[in-house]
Amino acid sequence: MSGFFITATDTEVGKTVVAGALAGVFRELGYNIGVYKPLQSGHVASNPEGDAARLKALSGVPTKEDEICPYSIEEPLAPRLAMKRAGRTVTLKDIIHHYNERLKEFNSLLVEGAGGLAVPYTEDALVIDFAKELQLPLIVVARPTLGTVNHTVLTIAYAKAHGLTVAGVILSGCKECEMERVQENKEMIEELSGVPVLGLLPFFEGEFTKEEVLESAKEYIMISKLEELIRNESNVAHTSSI
Repeated sequence: MSGFFITATDTEVGKTVVAGALAGVFRELGYNIGVYKPLQSGHVASNPEGDAARLKALSGVPTKEDEICPYSIEEPLAPRLAMKRAGRTVTLKDIIHHYNERLKEFNSLLVEGAGGLAVPYTEDALVIDFAKELQLPLIVVARPTLGTVNHTVLTIAYAKAHGLTVAGVILSGCKECEMERVQENKEMIEELSGVPVLGLLPFFEGEFTKEEVLESAKEYIMISKLEELIRNESNVAHTSSI
Protein backbone atom coordinates (compact mmCIF):
# COMPACT_ATOMS: atom_id res chain seq x y z
CA MET A 1 0.00 0.00 0.00
CA SER A 2 1.19 3.52 -0.65
CA GLY A 3 -1.12 5.65 1.48
CA PHE A 4 -4.78 6.63 1.41
CA PHE A 5 -7.17 8.33 -1.00
CA ILE A 6 -9.13 11.07 0.78
CA THR A 7 -12.60 11.61 -0.65
CA ALA A 8 -15.82 13.07 0.72
CA THR A 9 -19.58 13.11 0.50
CA ASP A 10 -19.58 16.68 -0.84
CA THR A 11 -17.44 19.75 -1.30
CA GLU A 12 -16.37 21.97 1.65
CA VAL A 13 -16.66 19.06 4.09
CA GLY A 14 -13.11 19.13 5.44
CA LYS A 15 -11.05 16.85 3.19
CA THR A 16 -8.06 19.18 3.09
CA VAL A 17 -7.87 19.61 6.85
CA VAL A 18 -8.16 15.85 7.35
CA ALA A 19 -5.59 15.03 4.66
CA GLY A 20 -3.12 17.63 5.90
CA ALA A 21 -3.60 16.64 9.54
CA LEU A 22 -3.14 12.93 8.87
CA ALA A 23 -0.02 13.57 6.81
CA GLY A 24 1.36 15.82 9.55
CA VAL A 25 0.73 13.22 12.25
CA PHE A 26 2.22 10.37 10.20
CA ARG A 27 5.29 12.47 9.44
CA GLU A 28 5.70 13.12 13.16
CA LEU A 29 5.57 9.34 13.63
CA GLY A 30 8.46 8.96 11.21
CA TYR A 31 6.68 7.97 8.00
CA ASN A 32 8.04 9.34 4.73
CA ILE A 33 4.61 10.43 3.55
CA GLY A 34 3.62 13.23 1.19
CA VAL A 35 0.45 14.93 -0.01
CA TYR A 36 -0.95 15.22 -3.52
CA LYS A 37 -4.05 17.01 -4.83
CA PRO A 38 -3.70 16.98 -8.61
CA LEU A 39 -6.58 19.31 -9.45
CA GLN A 40 -7.76 22.37 -7.55
CA SER A 41 -10.44 24.86 -8.53
CA GLY A 42 -11.40 27.99 -6.63
CA HIS A 43 -7.79 29.08 -6.04
CA VAL A 44 -4.51 28.81 -7.90
CA ALA A 45 -1.94 26.61 -6.18
CA SER A 46 0.15 29.54 -4.94
CA ASN A 47 -2.79 31.21 -3.15
CA PRO A 48 -2.25 30.87 0.62
CA GLU A 49 -6.02 30.45 1.05
CA GLY A 50 -6.10 27.45 -1.31
CA ASP A 51 -5.97 23.73 -0.59
CA ALA A 52 -2.42 23.19 -1.85
CA ALA A 53 -1.05 25.78 0.57
CA ARG A 54 -3.09 24.35 3.44
CA LEU A 55 -1.91 20.82 2.68
CA LYS A 56 1.69 22.00 2.70
CA ALA A 57 1.28 23.96 5.93
CA LEU A 58 -0.50 21.21 7.87
CA SER A 59 1.60 18.30 6.62
CA GLY A 60 4.97 20.02 6.83
CA VAL A 61 6.16 18.52 3.54
CA PRO A 62 9.00 20.24 1.65
CA THR A 63 7.10 19.94 -1.64
CA LYS A 64 6.22 23.17 -3.48
CA GLU A 65 2.55 24.09 -3.80
CA ASP A 66 2.55 23.69 -7.60
CA GLU A 67 3.96 20.17 -7.19
CA ILE A 68 1.37 19.25 -4.56
CA CYS A 69 -1.24 20.58 -6.98
CA PRO A 70 0.06 20.73 -10.57
CA TYR A 71 -3.26 21.83 -12.09
CA SER A 72 -5.16 24.70 -10.50
CA ILE A 73 -7.59 27.35 -11.62
CA GLU A 74 -9.36 30.29 -9.99
CA GLU A 75 -12.96 29.58 -10.97
CA PRO A 76 -14.83 27.51 -8.33
CA LEU A 77 -16.36 24.78 -10.51
CA ALA A 78 -15.96 21.03 -10.88
CA PRO A 79 -12.38 20.63 -12.16
CA ARG A 80 -13.34 19.37 -15.62
CA LEU A 81 -15.71 22.28 -16.15
CA ALA A 82 -13.27 24.83 -14.75
CA MET A 83 -10.48 23.60 -17.01
CA LYS A 84 -12.77 23.52 -20.05
CA ARG A 85 -13.91 27.11 -19.47
CA ALA A 86 -10.26 28.15 -19.20
CA GLY A 87 -9.39 26.38 -22.46
CA ARG A 88 -7.16 23.83 -20.74
CA THR A 89 -7.14 20.04 -21.07
CA VAL A 90 -6.00 17.70 -18.32
CA THR A 91 -6.22 13.92 -18.70
CA LEU A 92 -6.06 11.00 -16.28
CA LYS A 93 -2.65 10.15 -17.73
CA ASP A 94 -1.41 13.64 -16.85
CA ILE A 95 -2.32 13.41 -13.17
CA ILE A 96 -1.01 9.83 -12.91
CA HIS A 97 2.31 11.09 -14.27
CA HIS A 98 2.55 13.66 -11.48
CA TYR A 99 1.51 11.02 -8.93
CA ASN A 100 4.43 8.86 -10.03
CA GLU A 101 6.74 11.87 -9.79
CA ARG A 102 5.70 12.45 -6.18
CA LEU A 103 6.48 8.81 -5.40
CA LYS A 104 10.12 9.50 -6.25
CA GLU A 105 10.14 11.80 -3.21
CA PHE A 106 7.97 9.83 -0.77
CA ASN A 107 7.27 6.20 0.13
CA SER A 108 3.59 6.93 0.71
CA LEU A 109 1.07 9.56 -0.34
CA LEU A 110 -2.18 10.94 0.99
CA VAL A 111 -4.06 11.80 -2.18
CA GLU A 112 -6.97 14.24 -1.99
CA GLY A 113 -9.68 14.17 -4.63
CA ALA A 114 -12.17 16.95 -5.41
CA GLY A 115 -15.62 16.92 -3.83
CA GLY A 116 -17.07 13.42 -4.04
CA LEU A 117 -16.36 10.33 -6.12
CA ALA A 118 -18.72 11.18 -9.00
CA VAL A 119 -17.29 14.66 -9.63
CA PRO A 120 -16.24 15.31 -13.28
CA TYR A 121 -12.48 15.44 -12.80
CA THR A 122 -10.16 15.28 -15.79
CA GLU A 123 -11.21 15.51 -19.43
CA ASP A 124 -11.61 11.71 -19.52
CA ALA A 125 -12.32 10.64 -15.94
CA LEU A 126 -14.39 11.08 -12.80
CA VAL A 127 -12.75 11.20 -9.38
CA ILE A 128 -13.63 7.53 -8.88
CA ASP A 129 -11.70 6.57 -12.03
CA PHE A 130 -8.61 8.18 -10.55
CA ALA A 131 -9.16 6.36 -7.26
CA LYS A 132 -9.56 3.05 -9.09
CA GLU A 133 -6.31 3.59 -10.94
CA LEU A 134 -4.40 4.18 -7.70
CA GLN A 135 -6.16 1.39 -5.74
CA LEU A 136 -5.50 3.10 -2.42
CA PRO A 137 -7.86 2.49 0.52
CA LEU A 138 -10.40 5.31 0.81
CA ILE A 139 -11.02 7.56 3.77
CA VAL A 140 -14.42 9.21 3.40
CA VAL A 141 -14.77 12.62 5.04
CA ALA A 142 -18.36 13.53 5.86
CA ARG A 143 -20.41 16.14 7.66
CA PRO A 144 -21.60 15.13 11.13
CA THR A 145 -25.09 16.63 10.85
CA LEU A 146 -28.52 15.97 9.34
CA GLY A 147 -28.36 14.17 5.98
CA THR A 148 -24.93 12.69 6.50
CA VAL A 149 -26.12 9.11 6.98
CA ASN A 150 -27.67 8.98 3.51
CA HIS A 151 -24.77 10.79 1.82
CA THR A 152 -22.12 8.68 3.54
CA VAL A 153 -23.79 5.31 3.03
CA LEU A 154 -24.36 6.10 -0.67
CA THR A 155 -20.73 7.17 -1.11
CA ILE A 156 -19.49 3.95 0.49
CA ALA A 157 -21.86 1.81 -1.59
CA TYR A 158 -20.70 3.55 -4.79
CA ALA A 159 -17.06 2.99 -3.89
CA LYS A 160 -17.62 -0.68 -3.06
CA ALA A 161 -19.59 -1.22 -6.28
CA HIS A 162 -16.49 -0.08 -8.15
CA GLY A 163 -14.25 -2.50 -6.29
CA LEU A 164 -12.65 0.02 -3.93
CA THR A 165 -11.76 -0.60 -0.30
CA VAL A 166 -13.08 1.90 2.24
CA ALA A 167 -10.79 2.06 5.27
CA GLY A 168 -13.13 4.25 7.25
CA VAL A 169 -15.11 7.45 7.68
CA ILE A 170 -14.12 10.65 9.47
CA LEU A 171 -16.89 13.02 10.51
CA SER A 172 -15.48 16.54 10.31
CA GLY A 173 -16.77 19.72 11.94
CA CYS A 174 -18.29 18.20 15.06
CA LYS A 175 -19.64 20.73 17.57
CA GLU A 176 -19.86 19.92 21.27
CA CYS A 177 -23.50 21.00 21.44
CA GLU A 178 -24.45 18.46 18.74
CA MET A 179 -22.45 15.48 20.00
CA GLU A 180 -25.46 13.36 20.98
CA ARG A 181 -26.82 13.50 17.43
CA VAL A 182 -23.33 13.11 15.96
CA GLN A 183 -22.84 9.92 17.96
CA GLU A 184 -26.18 8.58 16.72
CA ASN A 185 -25.19 9.36 13.12
CA LYS A 186 -21.83 7.62 13.66
CA GLU A 187 -23.52 4.46 14.92
CA MET A 188 -26.06 4.47 12.07
CA ILE A 189 -23.35 4.90 9.42
CA GLU A 190 -21.41 1.97 10.85
CA GLU A 191 -24.52 -0.21 11.04
CA LEU A 192 -25.73 0.50 7.51
CA SER A 193 -22.37 0.54 5.72
CA GLY A 194 -20.28 -1.96 7.64
CA VAL A 195 -17.45 0.59 7.64
CA PRO A 196 -15.97 2.03 10.85
CA VAL A 197 -16.13 5.71 11.70
CA LEU A 198 -12.51 6.39 12.63
CA GLY A 199 -12.89 9.86 14.04
CA LEU A 200 -15.09 12.78 15.05
CA LEU A 201 -12.93 15.79 14.25
CA PRO A 202 -14.02 18.99 16.04
CA PHE A 203 -15.23 22.15 14.34
CA PHE A 204 -12.44 24.73 13.97
CA GLU A 205 -13.82 28.25 14.26
CA GLY A 206 -11.91 31.17 12.74
CA GLU A 207 -8.14 30.93 12.36
CA PHE A 208 -6.41 27.81 13.61
CA THR A 209 -2.81 26.69 13.90
CA LYS A 210 -1.12 23.57 12.60
CA GLU A 211 -0.46 22.51 16.19
CA GLU A 212 -4.16 22.78 17.11
CA VAL A 213 -5.23 20.69 14.13
CA LEU A 214 -2.60 17.98 14.62
CA GLU A 215 -3.33 17.70 18.34
CA SER A 216 -7.05 17.36 17.57
CA ALA A 217 -6.31 14.67 14.99
CA LYS A 218 -4.26 12.72 17.54
CA GLU A 219 -7.03 13.03 20.11
CA TYR A 220 -10.12 12.43 18.00
CA ILE A 221 -9.01 10.21 15.09
CA MET A 222 -8.02 6.55 15.52
CA ILE A 223 -4.51 7.06 14.17
CA SER A 224 -3.45 3.63 15.44
CA LYS A 225 -6.07 1.94 13.22
CA LEU A 226 -4.78 3.76 10.14
CA GLU A 227 -1.20 3.04 11.15
CA GLU A 228 -2.12 -0.65 11.37
CA LEU A 229 -3.15 -0.58 7.73
CA ILE A 230 0.17 0.95 6.76
CA ARG A 231 2.14 -1.52 8.86
CA ASN A 232 0.27 -4.52 7.48
CA GLU A 233 1.20 -3.58 3.93
CA SER A 234 4.42 -2.66 2.20
CA ASN A 235 5.40 0.99 2.68
CA VAL A 236 7.06 0.96 -0.73
CA ALA A 237 4.67 2.52 -3.21
CA HIS A 238 4.11 1.13 -6.67
CA THR A 239 3.80 3.52 -9.57
CA SER A 240 0.80 3.46 -11.84
CA SER A 241 1.33 2.33 -15.40
CA ILE A 242 -1.50 4.16 -17.18
